[in-house]
Amino acid sequence: MISTRRSVRRYTDIDIEANDLARIVKAGLMAPSSMNSRPWHFIIVEGKDRLEQLSQCKAAGAAPIAGAKIAIVVTADATLSEMWIEDSSIAAAYMQLEAEELGLGSCWIQVRGRLTADNQLAEDYVQQMLGIPETVSVECILALGHKNEMPEPHNDEELLWERVHINEWKDK
Repeated sequence: MISTRRSVRRYTDIDIEANDLARIVKAGLMAPSSMNSRPWHFIIVEGKDRLEQLSQCKAAGAAPIAGAKIAIVVTADATLSEMWIEDSSIAAAYMQLEAEELGLGSCWIQVRGRLTADNQLAEDYVQQMLGIPETVSVECILALGHKNEMPEPHNDEELLWERVHINEWKDK
């Protein structure tokens, strides 16, 4: 499964089953977090108009949201953990792996540190659009849907084994 998970940016019009969505969110809720703080909050966004509006959160790279059936906005309460970035990132990755297990496509859309077309912080745009409290930070958005493209799986030839070091750093 991990070798077949690729970013999918085009989706069909088939709805995501409620049970599948629940499994994806459950995977995020089961992810490990620093000191078991579990600072994340997930906002499920659906509906063509809302997804189109959400896809405007960045100047480039957020278009897959508009074509998705569902988007999950991955946020975290920064007051609960100084490791909120790592915690929310792990939760997002777990959800992507569960989506792949279910045969669904996903694409990570980075929000934190990005800008809208009019140079507004992407995080502020998403917070305002969805009514997210100021203490809750947006890490990313996962676009989800049934795959309308099938990127080739990763293969062993692509692996960068030269970046693996044992006991100490060694230039290869």
